[in-house]
Amino acid sequence: SEDDAVRFYKAYARKKGFGVIRRTTRHGEDKMLTYFTLACNRQGKAQYSAKNSFKPNPSTRMQCPAKSNFSRRGENFCITTVTLEHNHPISPSKARFLRCHKKVDLHSKRRLELNDQAGACMNKNFGSPVMEAGNLEFGEKEYTNYLQEKRSLKLGAGDAHALYQYFLHMQSKDPAFFHVMDVAEDGRLRNVFWADARSRAAYESYWDVITFDTTYLTNKYTIPLATFVGVNHHGESVLLGCGLLSNEDTETFVWLFKSWLCCMSCKPPNAIITDQCKPMQNAIEEVFPQARHRWCTCHIMKKIPEKLNGTRLGCTGWFLCQS
Repeated sequence: SEDDAVRFYKAYARKKGFGVIRRTTRHGEDKMLTYFTLACNRQGKAQYSAKNSFKPNPSTRMQCPAKSNFSRRGENFCITTVTLEHNHPISPSKARFLRCHKKVDLHSKRRLELNDQAGACMNKNFGSPVMEAGNLEFGEKEYTNYLQEKRSLKLGAGDAHALYQYFLHMQSKDPAFFHVMDVAEDGRLRNVFWADARSRAAYESYWDVITFDTTYLTNKYTIPLATFVGVNHHGESVLLGCGLLSNEDTETFVWLFKSWLCCMSCKPPNAIITDQCKPMQNAIEEVFPQARHRWCTCHIMKKIPEKLNGTRLGCTGWFLCQS
């Protein structure tokens, strides 16, 4: 089968020390897969993408010829042509660091889940299986992605339905109440956003500058609570919407920002203040391309001692942070 063919070639690639990518696929009139190619992940022409053309991002592609072509023969796939030579060094000892060979095994999954339930922070949780196993087949990024996916399942039985019923109840009392629920293909609730009539009305008057924060965590489910906050003419904070997020990646932030923007009649703010977060920055550039993005002063002041080895700021440093 196709899965067996892919599994076979990946096992071979891991043993030899190179990564695998799928290059070409063909389907018949019945839309069944009839042909596909698995190649070295360094195949293809080098492509450089960077905003600064003088400092292009490095590319791992170098037109490596190694590949295998598979064609359907009845219910099975057979290798029709194969090229084994590479035009670059390969290392079996480093194969486990390649993306296609990284996976979280069942034993590590169970240990990570137990440590997370016990309240262990991420770096200590990841350090536990690392110290025990030594040579893991996954990195900290894979661990973080897996754990965040599991956290999205922490809503108890009936909680998602109860939340939906609550939103319907609020909407029956307040027709201007706005809510959106992001549901995965398997029916799993991933993200939620809501805003009441008061928040929507406040934004019509105080829309120029907003702050966005995800540092609040619910005690029971440890799901990030995202808040949109503005400032009224009395200098008081005004809540402009809330969201519960299953993940803190670019895709999730894009969904949340678009939902909030739709709620606020597609009127973007002039400026948005957040913590330093690359996925958040990417989402802001996509959804609010004209808005000025700034980091909050509290975050800057917290990071300066860490980056400057405990050095305290004088008046000049404080002025620079405020300017």
